[in-house]
Amino acid sequence: MTTMTDASVREFKMPDVGEGLTEAEILTWYVKPGDTVTDGQVVCEVETAKAAVELPIPYDGVVRELRFPAGTTVDVGTAIIAVDVAGGAPTAAEPVVAEPVVAEPAAAEAAPAEKEPKPAGSGRQPVLVGYGVATSSTKRRPRKGPEVPFQQAPAVVAVQTELNGHAPAPTAPAAGQSRPLAKPPVRKLAKDLGVDLATVIPSGPDGIITREDVHAAVTPTEVPAPAPVTQAPAQVVPAAPAASYDAARETRVPVKGVRKATAAAMVGSAFTAPHVTEFVTVDVTRTLKLVEELKQDKDLQGLRVNPLLLIAKALLVAIKRHPDINASWDEANQEIVVKHYVNLGIAAATPRGLIVPNIKDAHAKTLPQLAESLGELVATAKEGRTSPAAMQGGTVTITNVGVFGVDTGTPILPPGESAILAVGSIKLQPWVHKGKVKPRQVTTLALSFDHRLVDGELGSKVLADVAAILEQPKKLITWA
Repeated sequence: MTTMTDASVREFKMPDVGEGLTEAEILTWYVKPGDTVTDGQVVCEVETAKAAVELPIPYDGVVRELRFPAGTTVDVGTAIIAVDVAGGAPTAAEPVVAEPVVAEPAAAEAAPAEKEPKPAGSGRQPVLVGYGVATSSTKRRPRKGPEVPFQQAPAVVAVQTELNGHAPAPTAPAAGQSRPLAKPPVRKLAKDLGVDLATVIPSGPDGIITREDVHAAVTPTEVPAPAPVTQAPAQVVPAAPAASYDAARETRVPVKGVRKATAAAMVGSAFTAPHVTEFVTVDVTRTLKLVEELKQDKDLQGLRVNPLLLIAKALLVAIKRHPDINASWDEANQEIVVKHYVNLGIAAATPRGLIVPNIKDAHAKTLPQLAESLGELVATAKEGRTSPAAMQGGTVTITNVGVFGVDTGTPILPPGESAILAVGSIKLQPWVHKGKVKPRQVTTLALSFDHRLVDGELGSKVLADVAAILEQPKKLITWA
């Protein structure tokens, strides 16, 4: 992970924080040149195609140089920070600038991460698919340190001097004046519109400037000025014709990180595994009554008990009765691999995009243990701390589209999994019960499965078992 550049300076390289990932985006630096660091200290946060991860430095020393600014996507194995293990400070020849002179990235995060939390009273929005609405609006995670200026390497300064005929003249905040807080895409927008961020009134949490703040700072008579080109020609990205993009009427969202990986995975799954989806509508009135009773059970006190808990248990029982559905397709060997364990995935909508963390060995958990695992999954996802390991190795998944008021759907399989169960909204509807039409709590289930692994008979039996358990929860005892 480290290499020697001179007798006392070590370089820390971008590690592979997942399995086989090739790149990661630097979200935030927590240190700056001249800071003292210790072994195990977190120096930055990066986002891969799977999750946001904090990187600890593996040795003691003084930060000599930050090789890339926040917002840059860096290949795995590339040195990102240099540390003087002998304790030396940065040399005077290395200028510290407030903004990098090299081309800024178009954006640092996908759209979900740029959304500002709604003010209190504006309505609660579902955060986790399967867990209803969040108890409070999503908030930006607290900043762990001051915004760190990027330090250009001397080699970059030399190249720019040769190209421009003079050394770059970066600007820095005036003494005693803090740098305006804004994400890289917002800074790029302000730059394109010719807006000085120092004059913008922030409306975001912790004094963060949003896109709306930048647009509000543009008067009707102002004409957006093109960004000055001070970088090497190879780094210049031609601007789109003015007629094709109006910043006041359109928003361009870079697809990267978790959202990019999800898009690629869904396309790969949809065009690789032959999907079949079956539906069943079921009376879940007894299940909802059982949920209310379980909330009063002392063995479940302090745990999150809701319909999803019993739906998950019902699916696990159905898999136990029909284990062949819990499998994967080995393309290389043209084999079906039946799993003797269930890693139960729960689709979650987070600020970083759709993720599917899974509960390892869910088949072996008691109801209280399953409730505890689901609660931990919720908390971790809402905090944006789901690890890459938590999203790997899933075998079957549940997605609850009902929290959005949707009756049902045709879910796409997570890559490598055999089946995914979609749960629709539970509504009071007229239903024939004991020969009479009565109002009952009804929902629609949809099961998508890989037809290479699961034929129609097997898929139908599994879906029918889940429905039967939810209609008559006592089958959790007789079938378990």
